Amino acid sequence: MENLKGMLAFVRAAQHHSFAAAGERMGISASAVGKSVARLEEKLGVRLFNRSTRRISLTDEGQLFFERCQQIVAQMEEAEQELSRVSAEPRGKLRVSMPAIGYRMLLPHLAEFMRRYPQVELELDFSDRMVDLIAEGIDVAVRSGDLPTSQLMSRRLGPFHFAIVGSPAYFTGNPPPQTPADLGRHACLRYRFPGSGQFQPWAVSSDQPLNLPVALSSNNLEALLQAVHQGVGLAYVPEFLVRGALKTGELVAVLADHLDDAGKFSVVWPSSRHMLPKVRVFIDFLTEKQVLSAK
Repeated sequence: MENLKGMLAFVRAAQHHSFAAAGERMGISASAVGKSVARLEEKLGVRLFNRSTRRISLTDEGQLFFERCQQIVAQMEEAEQELSRVSAEPRGKLRVSMPAIGYRMLLPHLAEFMRRYPQVELELDFSDRMVDLIAEGIDVAVRSGDLPTSQLMSRRLGPFHFAIVGSPAYFTGNPPPQTPADLGRHACLRYRFPGSGQFQPWAVSSDQPLNLPVALSSNNLEALLQAVHQGVGLAYVPEFLVRGALKTGELVAVLADHLDDAGKFSVVWPSSRHMLPKVRVFIDFLTEKQVLSAK
């Protein structure tokens, strides 16, 4: 049993490149993780990690050992999950990764989910980075756009539309664009994808290439929205994020007749977690409430 504890501590530390992060994941202190790894190294007679004051990295021997141990830990988790299926009541920690803007749609429904399933402990990560569900132990993730070919299982959550918006203050000194070509005379606030660093395209129907002068760029939509409200420029954002502001007049949409692209969200999960009660009910809940949909 001590060997298994040490192996688990080693795998979590290798996955997170940190004793502290591994301890947080396991619910123990960083010191306890470090001691477990040290005992494992002593037993094996090899050094598994290179250690510095800021981070840890695998040695060559550690990398070889990690490749085997990761498979063993995954098999242990699958065995535990098989046992949990015996229970009809969803229970246990559910790790969920969602886009940074996901909290706007999920949080209004969160209390109801927790009332329905009090034995499920939600651990929510709102981030636009592309998480590795297997390596990071994520149960469920919500992703936008087309899904790459993978072994993950998925379900569509529903389409949404985009809008180009600006504030009344901005339009006081900048006449609203009437055609896509007019965007070349406006301050454009562009979203950068965190993974690639590329600008998100603006799907605007136009007979000529768009000229989008970049006044500001960010990998966070919330930051762009704040800049829009402050009158900095125009942004291309999911319509559901600004629906309320459009109704109250805080923001104004332009070129709506020239936008022809719909976005989509999907929920994905590892096949090893398929039909776990806690996973199943969360996915069903997202679908039932039409969370992250255009409605």
